Amino acid sequence: VQAAAQNRLTLGIGLSHQIVIETLLGMSYERPARHMREYLDVLMPLLSDRKVSAHGETISTMAELSFPEGVTAPDVVVAALGPAMLKLAGSRTAGTVTWMTGPKTLESHIVPSITAAASGAGRPAPRVVCCLPVLVADDEAAAREVCGQAFAMYGTLPSYRAMLDREGAAGPADVAIIGSEVQVAEQIRSLGDIGVTEFVAVTFAKPDGVEAQRTAELLRAIAADNVD
Repeated sequence: VQAAAQNRLTLGIGLSHQIVIETLLGMSYERPARHMREYLDVLMPLLSDRKVSAHGETISTMAELSFPEGVTAPDVVVAALGPAMLKLAGSRTAGTVTWMTGPKTLESHIVPSITAAASGAGRPAPRVVCCLPVLVADDEAAAREVCGQAFAMYGTLPSYRAMLDREGAAGPADVAIIGSEVQVAEQIRSLGDIGVTEFVAVTFAKPDGVEAQRTAELLRAIAADNVD
């Protein structure tokens, strides 16, 4: 994939959720931060040195990896929201990717925590990739109702519920970016002022509807303005 992407790939990894790991996969979700630490003990040297020998409580492996000529190791970002995971992500990877995390929580918790971890480890300023539902719509109340229904499940998962509670949000619809073109653009651009380095818009309009078209056109315009 990195070769096909011409060295532009970012590898995002995460712990998933207890209900998925234990109920659907039948595996243990005990001490998830330890599992991620041991996973990184394997992944990071495998990417940087092309070989690894690691022996942990949950993961042990000896492996080698070959890349095509000219292909470099991708950046790794971790889906980190809690203190332990943010410390791990900041000290060992390029950054974090968030979901269901509003601007107040990003500014007061995510950005300072991961930045401190990266600084303490002598690493560059971390990438903070923010993902949120986005829709350009004239009827904001109706759009938020649709959003609440579409993303209701995420408000029940503990890691996201903790971020919504920090934000003072009742549910996913309350952290969604919804409004006119001007309002949506302002909210997206304001994230950069609080330390977000990249934004991923998760749209939820009907694909063939006017709102979907307006949202896509706005996102294309914002992206074009931010091309290096």
